[in-house]
Amino acid sequence: MRLLTSEQLPETIVLDGEDLVIQGENLDVLPRLPDGAFDVIYIDPPFNTGRPQRRRTLATAPHADGDRIGFGGRRYRSELLQALAFEDAFGDYLGYLAPRLEQARRLLAEHGTLYFHIDYREAHYCKLLLDELFGRDCFLNEIIWAYDYGAKPRTRWPAKHDTILVYVRTPGAHHFDAEAVDREPYMAPGLVTPEKAARGKRPTDVWWHTIVPTNSAEKTGYPTQKPEGIVRRMVTASSRQGGWVLDFFAGSGTLGAVARRLDRRYVLIDANAEAIDVMVRRLGGGEAAAARG
Repeated sequence: MRLLTSEQLPETIVLDGEDLVIQGENLDVLPRLPDGAFDVIYIDPPFNTGRPQRRRTLATAPHADGDRIGFGGRRYRSELLQALAFEDAFGDYLGYLAPRLEQARRLLAEHGTLYFHIDYREAHYCKLLLDELFGRDCFLNEIIWAYDYGAKPRTRWPAKHDTILVYVRTPGAHHFDAEAVDREPYMAPGLVTPEKAARGKRPTDVWWHTIVPTNSAEKTGYPTQKPEGIVRRMVTASSRQGGWVLDFFAGSGTLGAVARRLDRRYVLIDANAEAIDVMVRRLGGGEAAAARG
């Protein structure tokens, strides 16, 4: 993996087989990438919630005057190890997204697929924008990622899903490997043969998958980190081994972690220095950190 900063960017970025993490404003970087280079573009842009997104990482240790009380009345003291945050508010959200999505369409291969991960509050507006930029005939799926974690308000149905809008570059020409995708248990295994029950079923457009668990090895502490399991499903289905994948709101670098395990090449772009630090630790180790310094 090679790390590039905005000062190091060439006018034209050549994809020569080396994975790239790029620190810079994505709209400055995207025009430098070659046409039709990517099998999959996955983006998880800020959701325009109107408030900063924060993630705090705490460690606890037994302490007589601690600020937390645990099992059996034992007291613990907490220490803030890391605090990450980014702003998530735009005056003109669609105006912000449109030129970036125009670049995404240019960068997709003829067989390529865009996975656009968005909050339920913005999904319907974003679909209209994508219909305009890609064409309604390029709309492939609306995937619902459902989970059950977090607050449960008592004045409305708890919102426990995100929307992933799926568009292809060329209708009917997109790559999709249904057999390579991980399979799920049948909800009513008694209604199918034992052979089918043992094999499981192909996922539908509703994906039940937990968020990244607090004690998970993949947890980075980055706000809004998405689980590898849902990204792996997209990459497996819609890209070929050795193909290139792109995320230009890369955050914690989940697409890169998945691509590396699936023998795909990746380009990750983010302007946030904290995101770059997380990606370097997750994907690059010492060499990339030294290159940045």
